[in-house]
Amino acid sequence: MNLTGLLRQHEGKTLEFKRDLSSTDRLLRSVVAFANTSGGTILIGVEDGTRNVVGVADPLAEEERVANLVSDAVSPRLLPDIELLRHRDRSVLAVRVYPSSRRPHFLGASPEGGAYVRVDSTNRRADADLVAEMQRFARGESFDEQPVPELDSEAINFRAASESLSEFRKLSVGDLDVLRLCRTHQGRQVPTVGGVLLFGRDRLARFPDAWIQAGRFAGTDKAQILDQADLRMPLPDAIPAAVAFIERHMAAGVDVGPVRGAPRWTLPPVAVREAVVNAVAHADYSQRGAPLRVSVFDDRLEVENPGLLPFGLTLDDLPRGVSKLRNRVIGRVFHELRLVEQWGSGVQRMLRACSDMELPAPVWDEVGARIRVTMRTQPSQAPSVRDGSGSYVAGTEGATEGGPGRSTERAILAALAAPGGRGTREVAEAIGLSTRATRTRLKDLVDRGLVVEIGRGPHDPRRKYHRAHS
Repeated sequence: MNLTGLLRQHEGKTLEFKRDLSSTDRLLRSVVAFANTSGGTILIGVEDGTRNVVGVADPLAEEERVANLVSDAVSPRLLPDIELLRHRDRSVLAVRVYPSSRRPHFLGASPEGGAYVRVDSTNRRADADLVAEMQRFARGESFDEQPVPELDSEAINFRAASESLSEFRKLSVGDLDVLRLCRTHQGRQVPTVGGVLLFGRDRLARFPDAWIQAGRFAGTDKAQILDQADLRMPLPDAIPAAVAFIERHMAAGVDVGPVRGAPRWTLPPVAVREAVVNAVAHADYSQRGAPLRVSVFDDRLEVENPGLLPFGLTLDDLPRGVSKLRNRVIGRVFHELRLVEQWGSGVQRMLRACSDMELPAPVWDEVGARIRVTMRTQPSQAPSVRDGSGSYVAGTEGATEGGPGRSTERAILAALAAPGGRGTREVAEAIGLSTRATRTRLKDLVDRGLVVEIGRGPHDPRRKYHRAHS
């Protein structure tokens, strides 16, 4: 385990620092949360915020104490890797927790002790719906495959399903089983959750949040709404309606062609479509409280859906094309409708399309129990360059790693060329991104040795970033 590399990072979904073991409850909550979510590492003997290594006084005794605490307090039983790491003349205890196939894990001998999940750098207690989601995940099932036994197959609007799929296939009654819109349950043909979500006659009565709320706001916040639409039609029809709403509000003018003018958009339509399709396909429809949301601002588009990332995934996995399909029935039908090609490729198409328009790369965030993707409409300050293999590379010395979105790195490095360094907000204003998105990119550049961070910790108001000199 590379301690130096870990110390360069900030706390997040898969990393936590603890000065000591004075709060064993917090340690155990983190262990459970990591096991239930995407795994992670806890470094004991490192101050949170400053990342100063203070070490542990009696490493062997503390190692045994941690092992006993986890063994006695977590169920089902969990066995993390515990390693002693040296930093100069001090010892750090590293507790490595892997994503568990036996999730959910609880504190105590029963579920009443609480299951926790990791959201960004915090541990949150899982409610009953999220615990059920973990149990389904451990069994290899998806929520939308579950039968709805109190209904019969007539609950599926066969005509609506046929019309939706008519361009690609002629739907027969038997296809309802093939597409898993229905299934046999205790000798009866009943609809699945996915069948009701997609083509149920009374789908909103059963799933009242399975619709898209679209809004166009004045400026860069939600203080004043200019236009709105509640898209409550079946989900396959709601997707093009949401895309049309966005495109109606993001036209930047007209490019004059030889025959007629073509609209010029502030965002690439292919990326907009992928953002909406992904939100609908990956939403956690077991959650109640708010619909999917599309928000158009002067400077950005936000598309938001209920649900944490699928267990085992992190935000860093998304740009690499790593994907886990949350809703298999919806995914199967969307594949038939040609709404998706190959899972994971949609994110990469979004990145490439934004890079082609010299726009910042989309940014994904976990906001509470929801996933939000933000797409900026302001062009990057410097263009990306396509290399011989078709990948995008940065022209600034040092930022040569292939992949889309490197023009943002060039803009950051250019902004840091001035003497004296810059703070996060100053860099954000210079490159046209939010402070949160800018912080993520600065962290990556620090980890890669292209930028140097000077300050007492992530919450130091005087913290500055400087371009590294070779």
